[in-house]
Amino acid sequence: MKRSKPLVLALCAVLLVVGTILGTVAYLQDTAEVVNTFTVGNVHLKLDEAVVDENGEPTGGRTETGNAYHLIPGETYTKDPTVTVLKGSEESYVRMMLTLNCASELDAIFAPNGAVLTEIFKGYDATKWTYVDVTRGNDNTITYEFRYFETVEAEDNADLVLEALFNTVTVPDTMTGDQLATIADLEISVEAHAIQAAGFDNADEAWAAFSK
Repeated sequence: MKRSKPLVLALCAVLLVVGTILGTVAYLQDTAEVVNTFTVGNVHLKLDEAVVDENGEPTGGRTETGNAYHLIPGETYTKDPTVTVLKGSEESYVRMMLTLNCASELDAIFAPNGAVLTEIFKGYDATKWTYVDVTRGNDNTITYEFRYFETVEAEDNADLVLEALFNTVTVPDTMTGDQLATIADLEISVEAHAIQAAGFDNADEAWAAFSK
């Protein structure tokens, strides 16, 4: 039987964290932006994070417009990018794409083995968000792909909140001012994607169609 052309339900949200450094002082200025774009199909996602003060302490509630942070080496800050599948959405595959720029500079800082994400992003649960792959871009970026461990489907009258990709960000206390200065333009971007499960035999097939 000829399979109907799958409906690809595309990019749903983006979280962006931008860090800057003043001089060689081990001090960063950080902002975050959360943007929501709803699809035209039957899968609707939302991406948000906890509201925090400039020290990264939760103040209550969730935000889709972002937070501002002052980051200092050795400190830990609340940041919990969370996908919500809105009520009435069809069964779908969901993934998160975590992209960092300054890839070569980060390689140098964390040589010879590179940065260990679980030491920077705390609260990552590999049983919920499966690490799939890492790719490097020609624009000095590195992107990590994480897929939710199962398909998801919200009830008709209730949203479905998935587990956060991680809960906090820790700036390693071993980083020096000179090292921080090399990543003054550091950006961390988190994208949430969804695609319907119907019409695909597995996640690999679905995400291959999404990429096209």
